[in-house]
Amino acid sequence: MSLFQLGVPAWEFVVRCVTVDVVLLAALRIFGKREVGQFTLYDLVLILLVANAVQPAMTGPDSSLLGGLIIIGVLVLLNYGIAQLDRNRLFHRLLVPSPRVIARDGQFVTDALRHEGVDEDDCQMALREHGLEDVSEVKLAVLEPDGTISVVPKGSKTVRTRRRIVRYAHH
Repeated sequence: MSLFQLGVPAWEFVVRCVTVDVVLLAALRIFGKREVGQFTLYDLVLILLVANAVQPAMTGPDSSLLGGLIIIGVLVLLNYGIAQLDRNRLFHRLLVPSPRVIARDGQFVTDALRHEGVDEDDCQMALREHGLEDVSEVKLAVLEPDGTISVVPKGSKTVRTRRRIVRYAHH
């Protein structure tokens, strides 16, 4: 087979790439709120295995250079398109999870922790990073959409504001 002779029609690469990308985005959205830096060893193994598994799904029987270039082009354009759509508030809400209160008034919200797949040890570590020794010192702790935990200590003053924050994608 020639480097530039496709084993499947070009449109098939597009359909395969879009399908795999949409399924992976949906799976990662369901997966939870973790930053890349917070991935466990299990998460890394999963990502490597998924990457290895989807490669044949995107290329099919084709192994040409041109087929690989088409796949790269489709993935880059799809990523750009999704980044542009992410600026739309409704679409952004589909892709980015809402913040979730995980501790309030000195107590963990166990249902929220369970739902988000976060254990109390991780929360205790985040509290220590914020200079608190125990959850009893917490007024409010929130698991943010990016996987970080924001903490408001019990002694802090509440400041009310009327400012509205508008989020824009930073891509």
